[in-house]
Amino acid sequence: MTTSLPTPYPFSALVGQDQLRLALILCAVRPEIGGVLIRGEKGTAKSTAVRALASVLADVDEGARLVELPIGATEDRVVGSLDLQRVLRDGEHAFSPGLLARAHGGVLYVDEVNLLHDHLVDVLLDAAAMGRVHVERDGVSHSHEARFMLVGTMNPEEGELRPQLLDRFGLTVDVRASRDVDTRVEVIRRRMDFEADPDGFAARYADGDVDLARRIALARAMVSSIVLPDSELRRIAALCASFDVDGMRADLVVARTAVAHAAWRGGERVEEQDVRVAAELALPHRRRRDPFDDPGLDQDRLDEAMSQAGEAADEPGPDPESGPDHEPEPEPDPPGGGGGEAPESSEAETSSGPAQQRNSPSSTPRPNDAPAATFRAKALVVPGVGEGAPGRRSRARNRTGTPIAATDDPQAGHGLHVFGTLLAAAERQTRPGRPRLGPADLRRSIREGREGNLVIFLVDASGSMAARDRLSAVGGATMSLLRDAYQRRDKVAVITFRGAEAQVLLPPTTSVHIAGRRLARFDTGGKTPLAQGLLAAKDVVVREKARDRARRSLVVVLTDGRATGGPDPLGRARTAAAMLLAEGAAAVVVDCETSYVRLGLAEVLATQLEAPAVRLAHLRADGLTRLVRSHSGDRAA
Repeated sequence: MTTSLPTPYPFSALVGQDQLRLALILCAVRPEIGGVLIRGEKGTAKSTAVRALASVLADVDEGARLVELPIGATEDRVVGSLDLQRVLRDGEHAFSPGLLARAHGGVLYVDEVNLLHDHLVDVLLDAAAMGRVHVERDGVSHSHEARFMLVGTMNPEEGELRPQLLDRFGLTVDVRASRDVDTRVEVIRRRMDFEADPDGFAARYADGDVDLARRIALARAMVSSIVLPDSELRRIAALCASFDVDGMRADLVVARTAVAHAAWRGGERVEEQDVRVAAELALPHRRRRDPFDDPGLDQDRLDEAMSQAGEAADEPGPDPESGPDHEPEPEPDPPGGGGGEAPESSEAETSSGPAQQRNSPSSTPRPNDAPAATFRAKALVVPGVGEGAPGRRSRARNRTGTPIAATDDPQAGHGLHVFGTLLAAAERQTRPGRPRLGPADLRRSIREGREGNLVIFLVDASGSMAARDRLSAVGGATMSLLRDAYQRRDKVAVITFRGAEAQVLLPPTTSVHIAGRRLARFDTGGKTPLAQGLLAAKDVVVREKARDRARRSLVVVLTDGRATGGPDPLGRARTAAAMLLAEGAAAVVVDCETSYVRLGLAEVLATQLEAPAVRLAHLRADGLTRLVRSHSGDRAA
């Protein structure tokens, strides 16, 4: 008995989302573009559009298929590995292909690609760019074709991809639900019709999908004959230079996309309209230099850049036959331009967040100065060895670390430990030099690497912290730590406390862009409810442990240690600190006291939390001589 596959939603039945549909089509016309990253809130038809296009491509390429890569996939499942069953059973050195081999000629779809481990994203993008997969591991050397259209979808609220990985996607599209009532009504009507009768609904749009498949096939056949004039090449180069993108990948992607668009519209040569469309799809994610930058491409800025690029396009280019003696003098690079990766952070970097914090000793807010410049913060780590998701902060046992031992427990290790397996077989061999492998000989690698943590920023926003210079420094330090959390692949949460209560500005998320926006404006002033802040952090730790038990928590408290309001505020803070400590959370106290006569209250709080205390002025990476670690040493959080 066979089970038929569900009927896919027709591509031609999609309502709106013109840019998304165009980006998918252009990558189908020319897969060398490098795939599409679709960013958007949930419920915006991201997955529906991808699956619908895959159905259309099955009519263009016989045998084309949609292969979905789960975010929990191992590297062996993605690229393939040694076929252990055939090795142990037949003694044959055989290779078992992975998902990339299955995706050859079709679409490789990664939902929530921002949650996929970075090393797997690198593997996918390398394969998509080269069209081949090379495997060199566990004594296996294998290579096979893997030409596919790569599509990733993500919800920015759940975290961002690193800029280096963003740049590897050819095109990106930001999608959001329409605010037009008529459009929303039509979306609802078509979806309900599809759910009531999928086959009948698909039949009504079958001609549209057939025509789309025909046009894609025709455009593919035309791509190689499309003329890309030197004037448009100069336009592309000038446009990318004006947006100060790193390297040359952006120029190549814009050129390939412009050619694909010209073929799609039935033209014979690339024109200005093709370059503009390509820029709108290929440049938005490449102009982000910082995780706090807003995504997207401002249309006014694009109009200005296109106008300037038009002047460059009209200029005569160098004569290719004139030789080196007749080449024009090279113009100097624009400030900040050139290739290479931008540094992660530096003393000169400035932050976009809390630019308009409000400071008042009463409940009435008023504007305050922007925060001090951000800087590269020293690493704050959770002590002990965890088992959390791969990241770059604390020590952990996970699948991406370096092998340190072998185990016969199939649940404890990650990947085959070749030497340990052979050694186990050798120990029970019956004839010297002739070990025979059996299932009982298999050993797995115990790997130690780094993990990402949940970093909870607990910020004192009370009147005791409201001095202008002090609050500015705290804002700059918080944004620096947020950037550090982004680079180390952490989840972050932000809590402020002032007046009579604590407020969770941001529940745990991997999007530091959203965290920076939440910190861009918050109330300050009033009393210092330190106990409420610590209890709020404890509640976040408890809730997150229920969702993700392997991810350890690090609470970074930015305070001068004062506690005011109500009876025995210091005693209640001491009790709250004990409750937070009992939940197994590690902590670091950033001492923000700047008075000439120091009270040392932040250091007292650090002692209660069994945590190190770091002076605000010493938080910079070059201001510490060692990593800030818990003085309790091996205490596991």
